[in-house]
Amino acid sequence: MPALARAVRVADPHPSSETFATDVLAGLTTERKSLPAKYFYDEAGSRLFDRITQLPEYYPTRTELGILNQHAAEIAALLPERGALVEFGSGSKTKAAILLDAAPHVAAYLPVDISSEVLQEEAAALRQEFPKISVIPVEADFCQAFDVPPEVAALPRAGFFPGSTIGNFEPHEACTFLRNAGRTLGPDAIFIVGVDLVKDRAILNAAYNDAAGVTAKFNLNVLARINGELGANFNLKCFEHHAFFNRERSRIEMHLASIKRQKVRIRGETIDFRPGETIHTENSYKYTLKSFAALARGSGWAVHAVWTDAEKYFAVYALKSRQ
Repeated sequence: MPALARAVRVADPHPSSETFATDVLAGLTTERKSLPAKYFYDEAGSRLFDRITQLPEYYPTRTELGILNQHAAEIAALLPERGALVEFGSGSKTKAAILLDAAPHVAAYLPVDISSEVLQEEAAALRQEFPKISVIPVEADFCQAFDVPPEVAALPRAGFFPGSTIGNFEPHEACTFLRNAGRTLGPDAIFIVGVDLVKDRAILNAAYNDAAGVTAKFNLNVLARINGELGANFNLKCFEHHAFFNRERSRIEMHLASIKRQKVRIRGETIDFRPGETIHTENSYKYTLKSFAALARGSGWAVHAVWTDAEKYFAVYALKSRQ
């Protein structure tokens, strides 16, 4: 199966400026202002997030990498012989490379993401590192159900969703995503999913309020993006980054708080902000081992295996399709 040189476009993943404007205005004209977290990741936002993953306070990336390195052989043994590994929301190739290195029996690797440029860069690097594996990047919105390219349609599939991104979904959205992934992967599939676990509030709060202020810059960058792409006039100095653990809902919440009364213009609309009023920009749900297992069961999956670090900060699940 030859490696392909271009991404396979399954759906149009790039919102138009009108779609962006519609989503922004819809979120900012409600009683409780909010913005979709997916708009964090323009070029500047992606660079800032890469910096976040290297911060001393931000434990998820290094903890998950430790689990994957320690248990790579066990995880790889679950991947189907001459099958395809589908990574939902592919970013850095580091985590996928750990599994592919431990699983020479895998025939194809399909990174799925909305950014064609990132996909191409990572795919090119992986082709060099794993010349015997067909690397077929798929440009798509991985939150929606999609069909795999015909080159691998007949192959058994396993899924890979590292990085605790599952926590950025509302629980009902996480269920929808898991069901859609089940349709893409097919019956009897294995799905490897990273999940951030509930832990001491101080550790959680520190991870999203780093001393260097990188997470604050990441949060504020969404306003800079709105200014640049929609011609808005947000003054970033008039908003503060707030992040805290909401124990009742078992989630970290990120907000941008207005430090004074102000008005912002976006596409001819005027948005009023009261002092202290916030824009809710992101949630990151934290699960217990039992609560995520229950979520998976309700979404058509059973827990086949689970691995954690010694402190139980993070878990990597192997789910088995029940569909």
